[in-house]
Amino acid sequence: MARPPGDRPPEGRAMMAGHFALAAAVKAGQPRTPLWALMLATQLLDVIFVILFLAGGVEGLTDVTGGSYGEALIHAYWTHSLIGALGIAAAAAGVAGWRWGRRPGLVIGATVFSHWLLDLLVHRADLPILPGNAGDLPLLGLGLWRTPWASAAVELALVLTGAVLYLRSARRHGVDRRWAFTTAALLLLILAVDVAS
Repeated sequence: MARPPGDRPPEGRAMMAGHFALAAAVKAGQPRTPLWALMLATQLLDVIFVILFLAGGVEGLTDVTGGSYGEALIHAYWTHSLIGALGIAAAAAGVAGWRWGRRPGLVIGATVFSHWLLDLLVHRADLPILPGNAGDLPLLGLGLWRTPWASAAVELALVLTGAVLYLRSARRHGVDRRWAFTTAALLLLILAVDVAS
């Protein structure tokens, strides 16, 4: 059913840079955990979402404003359910723990789940509690996307904090300064693209 022209929800964005910035901040405190694994961990729920979306529409999007990803209702009733996200985080923790040890495994698991927590902050009420929205329980989401300047401010704060913590940690641990600055610059570039979209 078409929405009346005056009944458009405010715009939102994907917050991709915020997720990646969190990985940089975690890396600062957990230098033994590979940065690429932390970056993947922050996006793992969305990676699996895309696979399920492409595999016959198990999960999907409903455009509610004629705009971008953040302006859509997301039907990610498996990957982005509270219990589903915890399950994916536990599986990732197990694999990472097997590969790098117990502590990095726990860090990876927590980083995977951080995606759901950040999504809870910005999403409209489209995050279920149980996988498949079993029991038809109320959907969760605090809807910060409805206030674009506030969601942009939160994401900018995450990016700046992540970049500063990562650069400080890189200096302490002898990481090549050019690599550290390149990583920080990429975070800012992702934020700029995210805000522009």
